[in-house]
Amino acid sequence: MKKNILILSVLALAFSSCKKNEQADVLVEETATTQPEAQASGDAVMAGATPEIMSQESLIQETKNKPQTSLALSENHWDFKDVKKGESVEHVYEVTNTGSNPLVISQVKPGCGCTAPDYTKEPIMPGQKGKITLKFDSSNFDGLQNKQAEVYANVEKAPIVLTFSANVVK
Repeated sequence: MKKNILILSVLALAFSSCKKNEQADVLVEETATTQPEAQASGDAVMAGATPEIMSQESLIQETKNKPQTSLALSENHWDFKDVKKGESVEHVYEVTNTGSNPLVISQVKPGCGCTAPDYTKEPIMPGQKGKITLKFDSSNFDGLQNKQAEVYANVEKAPIVLTFSANVVK
């Protein structure tokens, strides 16, 4: 019962909308990684988990189980410059498989509910290109914003962090 309440609390915080103060995101991460009960029964919790709420450790392990490859990004940071409050903007990061095995992007986890990811789901063959799109909803923000998303793929240094910034103006 205690585990269910903890999991529901974490999920409620994780799926709440983004606010200017992102302490809730930190709380969710700290709660998920510091609760001994959750760690001790991680396999039982993960068995019923959806990919959206898989732990960072399990995502890293999943990507390490696939043959490793390497990738090159068109850029790892994008500046949207001035964005009108309430506007949604998106940027496509191009991914090139520079290794000898197929590149598999397992998941893209945004750091905030204000960012919606999309990415190439099928394996990217050596020499081929794929895409990771991050869409930012500026509705709940004012001023300079810096956001990120973690990309889990079968590369040596996963997760790969993509970042963007935007100056939200009225």
